[in-house]
Amino acid sequence: MVLEVKTTLVNEWRGFKGRPFLIAGPCSAETEEQVMETAKELADLKEISVFRAGIWKPRTRPNTFEGVGTEGLRWLRNVKQETGLMVGTEVANEKHVYEALKYGIDMLWIGARTSVNPFTVQEISDALNGVDVMVLVKNPINPELELWIGALERIARAGIRRIGAVHRGFSTYEKTIYRNQPNWQLPIELRRRIPDLPIICDPSHISGSREYLHEISQKAMDLNFDGLMIESHINPDKALSDAAQQLTPNDLRELLSRLILRSPVPSDPKLLDILGELRQQIDVFDDHLLDILEKRMKVAETIGEYKKENNITILQTTRWDEIIRKVIAKGQAKGLSRETIDIIFKAIHQESINHQMRIMNNGTMSRSEDK
Repeated sequence: MVLEVKTTLVNEWRGFKGRPFLIAGPCSAETEEQVMETAKELADLKEISVFRAGIWKPRTRPNTFEGVGTEGLRWLRNVKQETGLMVGTEVANEKHVYEALKYGIDMLWIGARTSVNPFTVQEISDALNGVDVMVLVKNPINPELELWIGALERIARAGIRRIGAVHRGFSTYEKTIYRNQPNWQLPIELRRRIPDLPIICDPSHISGSREYLHEISQKAMDLNFDGLMIESHINPDKALSDAAQQLTPNDLRELLSRLILRSPVPSDPKLLDILGELRQQIDVFDDHLLDILEKRMKVAETIGEYKKENNITILQTTRWDEIIRKVIAKGQAKGLSRETIDIIFKAIHQESINHQMRIMNNGTMSRSEDK
């Protein structure tokens, strides 16, 4: 159903105030004064289309600030009346939907903790049935594309035509410089699967820090995302939630002024020819990579035969540690990031295990069991 989302929405968003479509406001609505002061300064930026503020805040631990609740919806309605900005907030259940619609909220989004649960998303979808409102779906906490698409499909089946996705990054056990790993390949694959679906990037939740907001925003623009959702607070250091990742409206203005917006399609015929030749070279190298991987897997299968004959386990941790140390060092010397090398070789290692597993089990294991 979501595949039927057409370019009318994309054109509406891209044409509203130009690209990127900007959503900004505090992580949480804390007081009426804080909300209105922030909104007025953001309205002066002119580029902002939607003022956002969290009314209900899903927190990991109890006894922390969980939002002001329904009272904050009245503050958002006042923002809409006084500034002319559209207003939006996150909803986590059907009651939130009914309350938000009652106060004329223009945009609702489903958060990462909610989109991971199909039952809850369905309840929200049922509450939205027949309603004309913008709805965004953030990616689930875990990097599972089908779960993300499934949530979008449920919203689309409710008859919502103004629908979009929000890329806010993915949780990981491993510590990185970001709060949530971008895993850019997932929103890229989402764009490939559903070309007409608007995709908004949430640099605030990816970065978790003001330090990386511009970097993440620029990457999103370079990947031709349709918009940005950036948290902005009149006094970020005193924010009741996510203080480290929020900007003042003036700092947001400065960030936006430094964004470089590039055309998705080259207009120069000569450039098209040059790109075509270079892409042909990429195709040749991709073929070489596949040939090399095929040869590597044949060697892995031979190793599997020896392990089977001599009753040796497949996984040899010491050998794997040795491989990963060497390839990371060699890759970094060739200008490849540690993260990229780690992802590639973990995938290759898993595929080698799959091939050896089939050998060890007399070739009876199916492809589905490898996954």
